[in-house]
Amino acid sequence: MTPKKRITRLLILASAVALFAGCESSKEAGGNSPSDTSTPGTSAVTSPSANPSATPGSTSKPTTSPTPTPSSKGTGTGKGTDGAEQVAAKPESMTVLVNKQFKLPDTYKPSDLVYPDVNFVFAEKIEKRMMRQEAAGALEKMFAAAKNDGTPLAGVSAYRSHSTQTTLFNRYVQKDGEAAAKKYSAVPGHSEHETGLAIDVSGSTGKCAAEDCFGGTPEAKWLEDHAHEYGFIIRYPKGKEAVTGYQYEPWHLRYVGTQMAKDIKSKNTTMEEYLNAVPVAK
Repeated sequence: MTPKKRITRLLILASAVALFAGCESSKEAGGNSPSDTSTPGTSAVTSPSANPSATPGSTSKPTTSPTPTPSSKGTGTGKGTDGAEQVAAKPESMTVLVNKQFKLPDTYKPSDLVYPDVNFVFAEKIEKRMMRQEAAGALEKMFAAAKNDGTPLAGVSAYRSHSTQTTLFNRYVQKDGEAAAKKYSAVPGHSEHETGLAIDVSGSTGKCAAEDCFGGTPEAKWLEDHAHEYGFIIRYPKGKEAVTGYQYEPWHLRYVGTQMAKDIKSKNTTMEEYLNAVPVAK
């Protein structure tokens, strides 16, 4: 072999060795193989339990609060069946029943209070002179009729606010004790005076005003015979204490409208009995 050919072979051999070394170096420094590369779409997914908002519609439903059980409060129509205190559902009704069992809402105040144009035993234009408009109109007619019959009347006490009744009742309790006070005065919220439909009446002179002796007067007799003609009843009649829960009060009138008043009068009954209410006193 000539020197020239030998040199050529050596050069080719050197080139081959260099090429082989380059391939190995490239293989060691190269990237991951296809099998090591993450496939698109295969990244970790947080479960709904760890992240409720990850998947639409997969959130947990909010816990529903228990529905309050309806209370056993009555309608105020005298339909109660137990001795529990019940709140009148329609305190604005002309025939709302208010007694020791049925009460007015604590925040109730009639929206149509007016000053009836009749005589009172006092001159001031104050709260207890007011009545609801319909009752006030009927009172004016009744007072006019009584005067025409020679038995003029006077108002003693009509509307009382809840706060006034509270003050009054507490005063009676301090004076006579709670048990005695409850026989002639109502617990706040249970007073008919708070309806604006009740009024205590006396003769024009004020003699025996809101006292037992009023029962023997001509004015008391006239009211017994004629109050129903104008929509009023003697709310706490004699002999019905066990039903109404109050002693006889011939001076305490309650407006219920002429139809009910006439029915109660003709049946010689009470509002509780007329409305088929549970007796409030036993």
